[in-house]
Amino acid sequence: MERSHSNIRPLFISLSVLLFLFLTGCWSSHEIEEQSLGIGLAFDKGRESSNEKELNEYGKGYSKRNLITATYQFITPQVASSTTKQAGPLQKSYVNVSETGDSVHQMVRELSLRSQQPVTGHHMKVVVIGENLARSYKLEQLLDQNLRESEIRPSCLVLISKGRASKTLETKKAGEIPAFRLAGIVENAYRTTRILPPMSHIKVESKIKSGSSFLMQKVLSVNGQVKFAGAAVIDGKTHKMTGTLNEEEVEGITWITGKGKGGVVKGYDKETGQLIVYEIESMKSTIKPRVKGDNISFDVNIESTGRLSENWVDSGDSFKNEFLKNAEKSAEKEVKRLVGNVLEKMQKEYQVDIAGFGNRLRIENPKVWNKVKKDWDQTFSETPINYDVKLTINDYGTSGGSKK
Repeated sequence: MERSHSNIRPLFISLSVLLFLFLTGCWSSHEIEEQSLGIGLAFDKGRESSNEKELNEYGKGYSKRNLITATYQFITPQVASSTTKQAGPLQKSYVNVSETGDSVHQMVRELSLRSQQPVTGHHMKVVVIGENLARSYKLEQLLDQNLRESEIRPSCLVLISKGRASKTLETKKAGEIPAFRLAGIVENAYRTTRILPPMSHIKVESKIKSGSSFLMQKVLSVNGQVKFAGAAVIDGKTHKMTGTLNEEEVEGITWITGKGKGGVVKGYDKETGQLIVYEIESMKSTIKPRVKGDNISFDVNIESTGRLSENWVDSGDSFKNEFLKNAEKSAEKEVKRLVGNVLEKMQKEYQVDIAGFGNRLRIENPKVWNKVKKDWDQTFSETPINYDVKLTINDYGTSGGSKK
């Protein structure tokens, strides 16, 4: 028994030493205060800044074509720390650096010649593409390096900007970080029907591979302020931006798809013309394909429940069923207008299916879909679409009765 203990003791000591080594930390780790955390990226048509021109002139840089300007937004622990200690009107909690060239990967590596801090993309929140660039190049070309790069998460948000994308990564508000601001606006979808479901890197890649046309949220920047304003139409064949939807047309798409989480509908009393506002509590839409021989059509049934949130009608008594029914009808009329307008634009102007009609046909009648999928956008543009809207007011808030 004593010999057995003597054999185990060396093994126990060896294991203890190994465990002690593992507890010392990661041998390949980088101190966080030595990192530049990439949190935002903007792509625009190539336009060298004056600083870039001087650096390239004196540095005799690498051979390139000035096709794309990439603007990287960084945040470092030093910057964040100094911001909290020295809050002021001009104090920024981020740094934007631009590089112009023709290779996204080479541009990001060029930043290594300007900064001693390694650039990491693990925390990238948003990529914004300027509409001029999105009309000129395929999305998979612009995002290829990002999609191949394991550092950038597939959940990173992708937006299209009206005007220069780099402007969306700027702010005049002290302490505000523009990339986080853009990612945060997406979370307001429960308050409005004008924000599309977020389009991440992985979703963009999936849409491109499917060959279907789709929408991407557009963002507008004016004097450091940003707003989600409409959508970019991405053609399923060219994978380029081919047009835009305004904010009301985005609302129409949201009603067709039934993907809205909240928002309001402004209706008008048919007798007085006064405003009546319906607030959405729930929304559901069913797209039903109808196939008879070679003829295809669709029925869209839209349902919603909500509350009367604002009433300008002097004689409108919220406690009376008759008034509530009229309020429902006025809101339904507005939703029908929104749906009809965007269907007209989809079918007649752009001739693209950006609301998922083809996908419903594929699911419910795959044989027919296989026959028409090659030229589906053209077929869709000639397909009859019927739609019905039913809104129900189940609450009128804490105020009721006639205002007279």
